[in-house]
Amino acid sequence: MSKVVLITGGSSGIGKSVGEFLKTKGFVVYGTSRNPDKYPDSKFPIVALDVTKTESIKSCIAEVLKLENKIDVLINNAGAGITGPVEEIPDEEIKRNFETNFFGPINVIKAVLPSMRVQNSGLIINITSIAGYMGLPFRGVYSASKGALEIITEAFRMELKDFNIEMTNVAPGDFATNIAAGRYHAPVLEGSPYKDKYGHSLKTMDAHVDEGGDPNEMAKAIYNIIQTSKPKIHYKVGAFMQKFSVVLKRILPDKVYEKMLMKHYEL
Repeated sequence: MSKVVLITGGSSGIGKSVGEFLKTKGFVVYGTSRNPDKYPDSKFPIVALDVTKTESIKSCIAEVLKLENKIDVLINNAGAGITGPVEEIPDEEIKRNFETNFFGPINVIKAVLPSMRVQNSGLIINITSIAGYMGLPFRGVYSASKGALEIITEAFRMELKDFNIEMTNVAPGDFATNIAAGRYHAPVLEGSPYKDKYGHSLKTMDAHVDEGGDPNEMAKAIYNIIQTSKPKIHYKVGAFMQKFSVVLKRILPDKVYEKMLMKHYEL
C-alpha cells in the first residue's frame, strides 16, 4: 500500500513542491491550508487546518484518518516569518509567531501520535530553518521559534523510541518561495534608533529569498529521508555557505561568530 503523507501548509511554497514531488513518486498526499477553497487546482487534496487552533487540528487529522485509515508521514511545514527589532515587535505578534512555528507543530504531533502508536510506525518531519541555529539580527523571534522546534524534536525522538515512530528536523536555507510576502514585518519607524540598519537589513533579507534555491531541492531531500529506515536527527538543505554557517558556529569563538554575522548583514 502507498504511504499516506500529510503536509501542513501544503498549498504553496516548499510544502506545495514537496507534495507534488511525492505524488509523482506514488505517495498518497494531503496538504493543508486555512482556506482550502482557494486552491481548486491543487494536484493533491487540501484539507482545512489552522495550526493555531486545537479543534481545527483534531478535525484535520480525523478527516485524513477517516479517508485513509492511517497517516504514515507527517511533515510539519506550516510556518510564518517575522522580522523586526525585538524591542519594537509587539508582544502579540511574537506570541502569534510562536503559536504558528512552535506550539502549532507540537499540537499537530500530539494529534497524530495516537494513530501512529496503534499502527506501530510513523515518521514525523519538522521543517525548521538554518536561521534556528543562530540568533539573526532583526529575525530574532523567527530564529527563536525555529530553534525551539529543533530542540524539542531531540527530546521527542527519545520519548518515542518504544513506539517505532521516527522524528527528524529538516532545516532549509533560503529558497525562492512566497514566504517574504507572508512575513509579519515590524514597520521601519521614523525616529527609531534601529531605522537605518533595520531598513537596510529588510531589503537584504527579502533579496536572499528572491535569490534562493529551487524548492524542488527540498522536495528531493524530504523524499530521500522518507526512504531512509533510520533518519538522522538533523538535516540541513540549502546553499553551501548557509549550511557551513552552522558548522562555523560550533567551532568559532562566540564573539568571532557574532562579528561574522554582523559583517554579513552590514551592521
